[in-house]
Amino acid sequence: MKGLNGKKIGVAAERRAEAISTLIQKYGGTPIAFPIQGEQKLNESICEQNIKELLAKPFDMVVLTTGVGAETLENTAQRLNLDSNFIEKLGNTTLAIRGSKTVKWIKKYSLSAKYTSEDGTMENLLTSLASEQPNKDKHLFLQAYNQGDVILKKALEDLGYDVYLSKPYHYRAPDDKTLHGLKKAVTEQTLDAVIFTSKTQVQNLFQTTEGEIVKAFNENVLAVAVGKVTAAELKIKGINNVFQSEKQKMGAMIVELSEHYKKVSIH
Repeated sequence: MKGLNGKKIGVAAERRAEAISTLIQKYGGTPIAFPIQGEQKLNESICEQNIKELLAKPFDMVVLTTGVGAETLENTAQRLNLDSNFIEKLGNTTLAIRGSKTVKWIKKYSLSAKYTSEDGTMENLLTSLASEQPNKDKHLFLQAYNQGDVILKKALEDLGYDVYLSKPYHYRAPDDKTLHGLKKAVTEQTLDAVIFTSKTQVQNLFQTTEGEIVKAFNENVLAVAVGKVTAAELKIKGINNVFQSEKQKMGAMIVELSEHYKKVSIH
């Protein structure tokens, strides 16, 4: 028996929604797409300014928090014919990295990071940076985006760093109709589970009516997270039971979710 037989699974992702839906169907489930990531928008003029500032000023450390952000800065540097200068600057500056995609990006250029988040969270990376004392008057280039950037900048400033905030891209708010549709499906508990692949999706869902949504997830709708950052955001919102796969991969998550429902049906 396929573990997801008869299960209606909401998919909050956008970029990998089709692949996730195909896997859900493979294991007998019915995927329902609610893409609430929001459209990713390049901040082109800001990117150009960021690259010029990075190359012109002495920075003691560069913090890259997303693979998308690193690639966006890279593409801007290429457009300005400053890509070799950009990579050289990173190679001569202490790097702090969060996220598997960011790690993969620096490896492409044979760069190495002094600090890497062991569990993929900013909290873990901040703990490592806190050990770098004294930090007063050290200039830090922080690549972030519109979700939590102010909080992150403040946390680094509290550690003593002089922070330059680089926001090469941002996410627009998701479509209201789609967001309302997912909220309705969760609160009315017509879904068996919802798969989240980023904390942005979680934050978008919980902008309003948090109490009703939390109640539904803590009763009959299973919150499924790809990655520790996404799972942590769900728990912050008050969801007690968050399903995570041991491997932070989408394929592994669907397989383990199928096995989970098989065990539940036996009991």
